[in-house]
Amino acid sequence: MPRNAAAATTPKQAADYGGLSAEQLVEFYRYMYLSRRIDDREILLKRQQKIFFQISCAGHEALQVAAGFALKPGYDWFVPYYRDRAISLVLGQTAEDQLLQAVGAATDPQSGGRQMPSHWTSKKLHIVSPSSATATQCLHAVGIAEAGRYFSNHPEAAAKVDGDYRQFKDVVFYNDEVAYTSIGEGSTSQGEFWEALNTASNNKLPVLFLVEDNGYAISTPVECNTPGGNISHLVANFPNFFFAEIDGTDAVASYRALAEAVAWCRSGKGPALVHGHVIRPYSHSLSDDERLYRTAAELEADALRDPISKMQAFLIQEGILDQEGVAALEKVVDEEVQRAADAALAAPLPSGDSILVHQYSEDLDPRSPAFATEPRQTDASERTMADLINLCLHDEMRHDERIVVFGEDVADASREDGLRSGELKGKGGVFKLTYGLQKAFGGDRCFNSPLAEANIVGRGIGMAVRGLKPVVEIQFFDYIWPAVHQMRNELSVMRWRSNGAYSAPMVIRCPIGGYLTGGSIYHSQSGESIFTHTPGVRVVMPSNALDANGLLRTAIRCDDPVLFLEHKRLYREAYGRASNPGPDYMVPFGKAKIVKPGKHLTVVTYGAVVPRSLQAVQKLEREKGISVEVIDLRSLSPYDWEAIAESVRKTNRVLVAHEDMISWGYGAEIAARIADELFHDLDAPVRRVAGMDTFVAYQPVLEDIILPQPEKIYAAMKDLVEF
Repeated sequence: MPRNAAAATTPKQAADYGGLSAEQLVEFYRYMYLSRRIDDREILLKRQQKIFFQISCAGHEALQVAAGFALKPGYDWFVPYYRDRAISLVLGQTAEDQLLQAVGAATDPQSGGRQMPSHWTSKKLHIVSPSSATATQCLHAVGIAEAGRYFSNHPEAAAKVDGDYRQFKDVVFYNDEVAYTSIGEGSTSQGEFWEALNTASNNKLPVLFLVEDNGYAISTPVECNTPGGNISHLVANFPNFFFAEIDGTDAVASYRALAEAVAWCRSGKGPALVHGHVIRPYSHSLSDDERLYRTAAELEADALRDPISKMQAFLIQEGILDQEGVAALEKVVDEEVQRAADAALAAPLPSGDSILVHQYSEDLDPRSPAFATEPRQTDASERTMADLINLCLHDEMRHDERIVVFGEDVADASREDGLRSGELKGKGGVFKLTYGLQKAFGGDRCFNSPLAEANIVGRGIGMAVRGLKPVVEIQFFDYIWPAVHQMRNELSVMRWRSNGAYSAPMVIRCPIGGYLTGGSIYHSQSGESIFTHTPGVRVVMPSNALDANGLLRTAIRCDDPVLFLEHKRLYREAYGRASNPGPDYMVPFGKAKIVKPGKHLTVVTYGAVVPRSLQAVQKLEREKGISVEVIDLRSLSPYDWEAIAESVRKTNRVLVAHEDMISWGYGAEIAARIADELFHDLDAPVRRVAGMDTFVAYQPVLEDIILPQPEKIYAAMKDLVEF
């Protein structure tokens, strides 16, 4: 019980309060009031221009404190959204922690001044760094729950995880944890919310979804956002769920429902969804003025349901506290918030030197010599790129029990009876690159996902946060776009935005490119520059079997998110076949390969344009006696600028060739940097050869014109040497 809180002498039994004692109810109110007073202090600081943004938890306090009381900090996992101030306080954050984020202090324990206020994060408390994006976090909670279940079944994998897991040898630690995630009612319109419900329901995962329904998505009222105006009615038919719809301004009702929901999840029966009707007494944020779209009568009705005044009246009515006790409690909290604000305003601001810290892993740099190993030939037979990718996946899954592989159609067969009986051979991916993984390692290590790309990447982020190493597949690059939200706003920035507290080192394998004869618009796309423009993600694209094997192993063993682009045309080409280099062969990122030395002209390229460039070079050398150096970048982000610069200084002429569209393409950056930094070494303008600024057509005659062919590369090289 807080100091100076005068309690009644004859409180009711805890059973009358949903299992909460009188002392707990006082503490319950203290957290509610603390949350509200931090909101009020931030509003004051914003008006004084001492902080730069404010969004409040006001009106949600009772529901959130109830969730915090029902769950276990540092044991359960929490993937909150930006209104979850009160639950974060219950879990163990302090007023000073939260106000440090408001001012953007260097000592902000959540992000070091990188995230705006209300992005609660704590490694110790298992509060996972959230973003401002809506609903993306629901899939992370699903992945976190999946990882917990995986560790309970694979203690050998848990033993390999850094951090918390090393101290827990008892598998029971993982058996009944709950993954909590919260969401505003407006955000339930997002696809990731429904994808998360789908997987949690199908897999009976212990995920607690808390819908905090204050009736508005900024200015859009619930009836315009949700059919029928009630999300509970829409989700009611999901199997395996516990559902509750409650008055989220009622502390006892909220706790009773959430305690039941948590018990359901812990029992292994499946997920739970609690829909709490709360209020929003303040505007959406201080950047919004709700008086423009809400009537005075509506605001007055909300004020009558304010959980702070309701809880205060309840404590007095029940004889748990008297007026003097309430005043004493509030005075202590007010002083606490004042001290926290003073400390936050006096805290140092971050320096410019900190900007790039934690953008990538500082502990395991995939560019380092540690990832440069020599091939160890185990047999003389030459294998395709597809073969050596498949072999690498087998080797790495044997090497590290934390690796799980999933995506659309990647399993041999989801219905395993046919595999065990031998009746089914198994699929193993549309290109057969994951063939045999399920049979070798089991259906909990290689499995099919729903046909939903955001689901694949979002769940993978949650798994990676927990310490698994997901290697997921997006079936075709052309269908990666639903996952881009997860990749750009979540995966790439997890380490940076949490100031190194969390990371999500996963591998996204993705077939890419055209030259397929009939691939057309939706099976021939490139677009790698979109992802090389995203800090925090490594992007690689091998052109041959040996590099594919070594780069994939580096991708899996490094500690950064990696987009691993596999050109479909090269999977089974005669070009670039190689023997098995052994289970430890690695190629470092950011190291190009000189696939053909030369002295008169440099060609910088990658992917399927490498063999096409070599064809053009052979013709040019045969006909004109020109010596051409061909650089295969292999790694696009990071890329090997030193190799490019050294070659251009030697040849004084350079052609950049790639498959994607020429305008705003990957080659534009390389060409611009050469012109900027190597201008005095050039004897001719920098030239580019690339695809036309359009999509790939179905008819081969058109495809041949749209994509760069050896003839076009030959003509560009000839023009350059004749300049």
